[in-house]
Amino acid sequence: MFTHVARILALGTALFLAACAKDTAHKMVVSIPEQKMALYTHDHLTRVYDVSTSRFCISAQPGTNGTPLGKHEVAKKIGDGAPSGMKFHNRHPTGEIVPVNAPGRDPIVSRILWLRGMESQNRTSFSRTIYIHGTAEEWRIGRPASFGCVRMRSADVIDLFNTVGVGASVDIVNRPLDLPVVANATVPAVVALPGAKVAETKKPAPRSRM
Repeated sequence: MFTHVARILALGTALFLAACAKDTAHKMVVSIPEQKMALYTHDHLTRVYDVSTSRFCISAQPGTNGTPLGKHEVAKKIGDGAPSGMKFHNRHPTGEIVPVNAPGRDPIVSRILWLRGMESQNRTSFSRTIYIHGTAEEWRIGRPASFGCVRMRSADVIDLFNTVGVGASVDIVNRPLDLPVVANATVPAVVALPGAKVAETKKPAPRSRM
């Protein structure tokens, strides 16, 4: 009887510790000048995604709509299992699926990774609700377009969400990514993502913010 109880307690402790364990295998580096994110697994480059950071400025100050620099971690993951394009309001799914590049629509969609600042300069990131999240405005990806968050295409943020865990490191930097070159070329090596969409080169007609 004692042995059986001990085994149950040991299993419960193991499950608790596993649930509390931080993801130390993955690290993301977001380059503001390049509007790209590099994902490393055990220090090996495994993905490069196009992103969009703030259209306003680089800042950790509340009220600026700026993207904060420095070391962060994934504090919470929201949206597991939601369909691509699911609209979120106050981090809750609304039930509405917003099509990619829907005219006049700019909601948070698909997935949310809520960031916590790990340095004195960016301690406000969590209270400012700085996220990595999906955007319906995929045509803007690759240029500064957000209100402080790091935006991604839905296919990309779902891929990232399914790869990294709570506690994964996110470093937002104001410099180019240090990526390997390909055959002495000057462009960075980019890992293609299955199903990822290429950013449109033609700008849609001006859209209402209503």
